[in-house]
Amino acid sequence: MKNPFGSKILVLVFFFTSSLANIQAQENRFAVEVAALVVKYADLPTYKGGIVFTGSSSIRFWKTLEKDFPKSKIVNTGFGGSQTDDLLLYLDELVINFEPKKIFIYVGENDINAGKPVRQVLSEYAVLMERVSTKFPDTEFYFIGTKPSPSRWEKRGQMMALNEEVRMLAQNKEKVTYIDVWASMLDKSGSPNEELFVEDRLHMNAKGYKIWKKAVKEHLR
Repeated sequence: MKNPFGSKILVLVFFFTSSLANIQAQENRFAVEVAALVVKYADLPTYKGGIVFTGSSSIRFWKTLEKDFPKSKIVNTGFGGSQTDDLLLYLDELVINFEPKKIFIYVGENDINAGKPVRQVLSEYAVLMERVSTKFPDTEFYFIGTKPSPSRWEKRGQMMALNEEVRMLAQNKEKVTYIDVWASMLDKSGSPNEELFVEDRLHMNAKGYKIWKKAVKEHLR
């Protein structure tokens, strides 16, 4: 006699196995890169109590960051094509362990591009701030608004909605600042300024980072 529950058990096993694989994939996706960042700053003079720039590849590729702000004690822990939940996964290693007085964050663009709702991104921002503030209540958060990437221009509605939500959050919450880079990266027609991006039309060149430097500078005084 056939087991009437056999097919259901197989489905449950498959679902469990797939879910476990997805969790492990998320945990391992940036493990090597994060480990390298931990080693990098472990071998350098202490950076505790300084300023952390973190988030996705737009931060990671800001190669002149420390040189742009030589008077500030800066840690750059940007990694991969990370989303907000990736940053949450490694928040201890990449942020909290540095006991930062200020955190500059660029993350969310990849979330929106992957189809994540604005509300979910904001919820993950809230978790991030809560985890840091629980240990370091005086830490200040600076969210660099989503940039108008030419390769993702079809997502501009969601990107702009996220920016507006973070702007309002900053107006209503202490120790949170929104840094707008959107308008200054558009051309005269209101489209993304292609001259600010490299060939992939997603990541910035030196001209793009010059705009970011100007936008961030006043908050590092």
